[in-house]
Amino acid sequence: MNTTSLPGDTAVPDYFDISVIMEARRSHSVWIDEEWSAVGVSAGVLFDAHEEAQEILHEKGVRRLLYPGFRIMLHVDECESYYHNLMAPHPSCYVVADIDEKNRPIPFLVTLSFDEAHAYLEGDQEVYAVNIPPELYRWSEAYVLSHYVPQKKRKRKLDNWKKQSGRRHEAG
Repeated sequence: MNTTSLPGDTAVPDYFDISVIMEARRSHSVWIDEEWSAVGVSAGVLFDAHEEAQEILHEKGVRRLLYPGFRIMLHVDECESYYHNLMAPHPSCYVVADIDEKNRPIPFLVTLSFDEAHAYLEGDQEVYAVNIPPELYRWSEAYVLSHYVPQKKRKRKLDNWKKQSGRRHEAG
């Protein structure tokens, strides 16, 4: 794993390898057999990333599958989105999934950027928010602290709003 040095010689990894845990529960609906959700992500590779999803639990109408082989990388141009995610009441990892022919979500991306997740949500993909593991929180926090400089918001001031609106107002 490559690292980036921060001020004070603190090394921060450039990426994290993670696995996604998806859960299927027996549905009470007559229209669908199972209800799916993402229930977590685990930092580190738990088994060979070239393997398919592995069932890690099957009991009492609940199945959990572990999907390995995901990598989270942070990008400087997404720092504001990471910052807002970290400052939210419930910081999250966002798991983005396609729905297969059997109506099961198959995850293909994990991001810490709310903006990126929202862009997928506006498309045809499913997006699940799961709790961010502590090691990913600390990692993204260190990255944001070293790369993000908030821009002060300023109001635009219009000198003459009547003139700038392009309309001519006449007294009647």
